[in-house]
This record gives sequence, C-alpha cells and structure tokens, in this order.
Amino acid sequence: MPEKRYFRQQNPFVVPTTDGKLIEEHIGLASTQTAQYSVAHMVAPPQWSEPHQTPEFDEVTIVVRGHKRFEIDGDVVELTAGESLLIKAGARVRYSNPFDAECEYWSVCVPAFNPATVHREEG
Repeated sequence: MPEKRYFRQQNPFVVPTTDGKLIEEHIGLASTQTAQYSVAHMVAPPQWSEPHQTPEFDEVTIVVRGHKRFEIDGDVVELTAGESLLIKAGARVRYSNPFDAECEYWSVCVPAFNPATVHREEG
C-alpha cells in the first residue's frame, strides 16, 4: 500500500513553558520531525513578554484574538485580530502582549522553529 500523502494532526506537541504561554506545535521539529517549516497555535497571557531574539528563520504571525506587540530592529508594530506580519530571518525581534487580555495567534516558521537557531538574548 502506498504511503499516504497527508497527515492529520490530532495531538499537537505542547511545548513546556514557564511563563504561562500556551504553545501547541502542529507541524515542525518537535511534533512531526518536519524541518522545512513549522506551524504552531499559541495563546499569550496578559502582560507576557520574552527576550529579544535574532532567528535564522522567517516567521509569519496571524493574530486570531487580542493584540500582540513586536519590536523589530527598533520599530514597534502592534497587530490586532485578523492581521498578519512577516518577520524575515536575521531581524532582531521581541514578542510581547503588554495588554490586559490574552492574545491568540498562529505562527508559521520557514525553516521550522528550532531552539538552536532562535538566538534568544539573556535576560
């Protein structure tokens, strides 16, 4: 029987976090060993932020609910539900939700998100 040319994800990999953020990787290195791209569903709690990073991958963010702030090479961009943003590899970026409500969004990384290539800064 030939190999199926589709994959139905019914149990995404839940990335362990310590900051209250939910990360469910549907496709990617951790969930399906896919290196070409990753797709993750995320919910950032109010007042959440993470350190600056300079990833070696492009990242598309699509906001479903709430607001999300991006600091990109010195610029500040805020997205609301229904908006999307492409951040190219090599940009220095900081993601945050400094607002009073959760932010739900999807993230697509090309190539796949990899802790070894995200280059998070200390602090």
